[in-house]
Amino acid sequence: MNRSFLASAIFLPLATLIAIPAFAQDPKTDPMRRTTELLWPDGPPGAGGKEDGDFPQLIITQVESEVPTAAVVILPGGGYHGHAMGHEGYQFADWFAAMGIPSAICTYRLRGKGNDGKGYGHPRPMQDAQRAIQTLRARAKEFNIDPDRVGVIGFSAGGHLCSTVSTHFLAAKLTAEDPIVRVSSRPDFSILCYPVIAFDKPYTHRGSQQNLIGDNPDPKLIEELSNERQVTSDTPPTFIFHTAADKVVPVENSLQYYLALQRNRVPSELHVFPEGRHGVGLAQQLPGASQWPGLCKEWLKRLGMLPTP
Repeated sequence: MNRSFLASAIFLPLATLIAIPAFAQDPKTDPMRRTTELLWPDGPPGAGGKEDGDFPQLIITQVESEVPTAAVVILPGGGYHGHAMGHEGYQFADWFAAMGIPSAICTYRLRGKGNDGKGYGHPRPMQDAQRAIQTLRARAKEFNIDPDRVGVIGFSAGGHLCSTVSTHFLAAKLTAEDPIVRVSSRPDFSILCYPVIAFDKPYTHRGSQQNLIGDNPDPKLIEELSNERQVTSDTPPTFIFHTAADKVVPVENSLQYYLALQRNRVPSELHVFPEGRHGVGLAQQLPGASQWPGLCKEWLKRLGMLPTP
């Protein structure tokens, strides 16, 4: 654990996360290496409308490699109401590409988007994220990736979704007609950045909880999606980054998840830095927290996820 860890967090009323305008693509990336396709070409389960928000997409950034590589699904934050596509989407697709890792940003379904304005709560975001992992794994040969090295990264509410798919798996159905269903949705590694984790706690991000499971959720659903309670020994190796100064999603979320990982002997690494508001992304030029991308890269290297020279 990073020694900048602080034992307590500041608990203040939590505001609803504000999404960054979508699809602010970084012009430095070769557009020929970035493609967009429907996540569910035949239509997603539970689709209730014909708007853009009814049809989640995969925005795939490929890399050149002579051998199969690791790959990662990117889940931007936005309080389950929007997608922070710039600093938690495209920037990270480019960051992974610079390390030789292809990625797919998943525009999972949201509350207030699509479905004739009613939007989508649980289980639709989880189904979309699971499908994204399965898609990369099932099409590994096409994308030149190693199906045994497919991970996931999530930010804020996308971090909650990341922890959800890291604790709720779809088993491979080997006889399924759909080839994507023939592979497991379990990620091989998980990266959580200032994640929402726990529900119905003093440190819960209420906007994310309400958007995902409503105003009066069943206690069983709260239990099921409080993912610190769902960690098992099958949860994949996990890297966590947070700041103690985060007033929107308090660091207690990451602490509780990390403790659950440790109790279940899951290889895990937690870095908490004193300074930094919520949603810092790569945290460039932010004292202390700017170290986290390098620490994460070293962690990925130790896991064998980076290309060898």
